Amino acid sequence: MLFSELPLVNPLQRAVRAVGYEQPTPIQEQSIPSLLEGKDLLGIAQTGTGKTAAFALPILQRLLDSGKFRAPKTCRALILLPTRELAIQVEECFKQYAQFTAISTTCIFGGVSDASQKRNLIRGVDVLVATPGRLLDLIGQKAVSLKALEFFVLDEADRMLDMGFIHDIRKVVALLPQVRQNLFFSATMPDDITKLAATILRPNPVRVEVAPQSTPIERIRQELYRIDKRRKGALLKELLLAHPEMKKVLVFSRTKHGADKITRVLEKAGIKCSAIHGNKSQNRRQEALGNFKKESIRVLVATDIAARGIDVDDVSHVFNYDLPDVPETFVHRIGRTARAGKDGIAISFCAPDEEQDLRAIEKLTRIRIPEGDKAIYEKLPPQQKETPESEMRNARGRLPRRENPAHGKPAQPKTAQKNAQPKPAQKPAQPARGEHPAPSNNAPAQGNAPRHRRRNRPGSRARRRMREAASN
Repeated sequence: MLFSELPLVNPLQRAVRAVGYEQPTPIQEQSIPSLLEGKDLLGIAQTGTGKTAAFALPILQRLLDSGKFRAPKTCRALILLPTRELAIQVEECFKQYAQFTAISTTCIFGGVSDASQKRNLIRGVDVLVATPGRLLDLIGQKAVSLKALEFFVLDEADRMLDMGFIHDIRKVVALLPQVRQNLFFSATMPDDITKLAATILRPNPVRVEVAPQSTPIERIRQELYRIDKRRKGALLKELLLAHPEMKKVLVFSRTKHGADKITRVLEKAGIKCSAIHGNKSQNRRQEALGNFKKESIRVLVATDIAARGIDVDDVSHVFNYDLPDVPETFVHRIGRTARAGKDGIAISFCAPDEEQDLRAIEKLTRIRIPEGDKAIYEKLPPQQKETPESEMRNARGRLPRRENPAHGKPAQPKTAQKNAQPKPAQKPAQPARGEHPAPSNNAPAQGNAPRHRRRNRPGSRARRRMREAASN
């Protein structure tokens, strides 16, 4: 089947030809006719299967056919996504498909000022692409209302649950009108996702499954390197330097701090790279992703925020620097390569404390990952013996002063510090109560002047007489 054979109106057919689509993917071929009929849909598909066009094109056509107009501060279609990058990417797709129509789209997400987003919502929009947190925030500020909604799309549902958005999703669903068309997409369907889908979709939705659940792409060649955690950076650097054909590499770290550390190691070796994670500003993240797409940098180091929904073409290698503790995340990570019919390579590092995660991944994928070239270990610098930090910490969990890098000098014993300090000068003995201090050699005698007298302040006639008596 060709796109020209699908029942799409002429403006959408022109847009499809403009973006270069000729033959629909399986999920597009199975979903578009049912969605054009107004049915609810449950789609099970991994990222990169073409599902954005599968729901965007029928939604745009139904918006055109309805003849309705958007009201101020409302939206007619809502696409809910877990991350900013994915939201921006889906908005760009909607704009491409609607380029020959008058349908308006906008995107709202956190991490940036909401002033421009509020301005875009004042007149209302046809298609609103949003992340859950910012959407609820703007609803609370009465900047947008969902009362006129006709279409609701929940994409990457399993990722939503992994990121803790389940409560936000339920709040959004509670605000939706009863009459609407629902589309629910997820790469996996565990029990929690199945229950969530049942609360959103109408009974008996169309079910479209285009790939076996949680199965990695067969074209991906995998390699495994067992190595100590402290030597992972040296191994990654050696592999990148030894293989210049690795031109577009995506490296996954479990933590934000780890991503920054990997970036410093690679930059020190002269390898162009950038990091992308939640602590980076939105502009920095978009800049890093844009440079990676343009191949201005060779390596993009990311946390799992980029594991799902980031569509980057021609990624040759994916490195699992840290194995994920959720096996399904491994499948989504390596799915960033071998896209659009191309081959790809996924390389995983496994430290001794990650063996259990490795077994869970191999159990899920039903594939035993073969070990890579062991000769690479000989090229690594010898491992330095280090005292475990846990053994150096005291009962309060603090490092000794001489081992703590925050202090420049080693600690000294308290007795030595006490003896090294200069002794303060002894204060002159205070006279007993009722007595007057003896006059010093350098000061004139004060006579019987009271101790509380203020000497340098002019006062009454009695005070002047007292000063004259004292001077005589």
